[in-house]
Amino acid sequence: MSAYTERQKGSPVADFFAEHAQVLSIAIFFLACGAFFAGMTDTFMTVGNILNVVRQAAPILVVAVAMTFVIITGGIDLSVGSMVALINAVAAIILSMGVPWPLVVAAMLALGGIIGLAQGWFVAYQGIPAFIVTLAGLSILRGLALYLTQGYSIPINNVPGFFAIGRGEFLGIPVPALIAVGVAILGYVVITTTKYGRQVVAVGSNMEAARRVGMPARWIVASVYLVTGVASALAGLLIAARLGSGSSNAAVGFELQVVAAVVLGGTSLMGGRGTILGTVLGTMTIAVIGNGLILMHISPFFTQIVTGAIILLAIWLNTRIFSANFRFAIRKAR
Repeated sequence: MSAYTERQKGSPVADFFAEHAQVLSIAIFFLACGAFFAGMTDTFMTVGNILNVVRQAAPILVVAVAMTFVIITGGIDLSVGSMVALINAVAAIILSMGVPWPLVVAAMLALGGIIGLAQGWFVAYQGIPAFIVTLAGLSILRGLALYLTQGYSIPINNVPGFFAIGRGEFLGIPVPALIAVGVAILGYVVITTTKYGRQVVAVGSNMEAARRVGMPARWIVASVYLVTGVASALAGLLIAARLGSGSSNAAVGFELQVVAAVVLGGTSLMGGRGTILGTVLGTMTIAVIGNGLILMHISPFFTQIVTGAIILLAIWLNTRIFSANFRFAIRKAR
């Protein structure tokens, strides 16, 4: 074998680490955070606390999986927190009228999808930047939630089937966690094995090239906002079922946590590259940090500072790792 072929082939171990650098880096960071908080507190590694972490992380993970699709296309959805609050409030209002809870769940998922698709239409077919569209959605949807509730919390009474979605357990595992895991598995399968998943990546890599080869590029872009709308509706239902009430003040800062989880997981804000496994690890890292800081009796407001710092650090590392991978690919091709 020639020296040129040897250089081109490279080391299998080096190739593996270069290809999975983002996921490996967040996995190491997640384990480091877990070890740190386990050493700092006696209650962090208890079964009860771990179940509490996964229960609270479930709504964030559900939306983060959907947000991964959006960011892979090069977009962003800043309205997810307000969508969660609106669905949370509307579901509580309708349930208080005595409407059967399965019908309410189906209607809220449909409402979330319609709102998400409407935003996607403005982004994909009207050419308005996703940042502007979803920033407007953030304000409009939160305003609607405030108007419908007049700023009050709406209690949900005597709906045990609905409460089971947010409070129930199956084989000792919280139902919200099982739902979130199911969503993550579905997202992984879609992005890695389906035609739609390949189209999402292609559109994010080069929308014009995808359009020229016959892909419905605009519809793909619009559809990912439909996905985040449905996911946000599901998250809103999970929160309402867990708390037993609906509030327009729910999920304040939720979009920050979701974007942080996705970016921390290695999905590129430039589009064309992302991983569901990384998003899961990013979500759990955010949840572990928040939980650990509380157990250490540090102000919960400090969590926002940490989250913002994590986003900045993640973007910096993301850029550095991508540049290193690009240089490695160039050297390997020579």
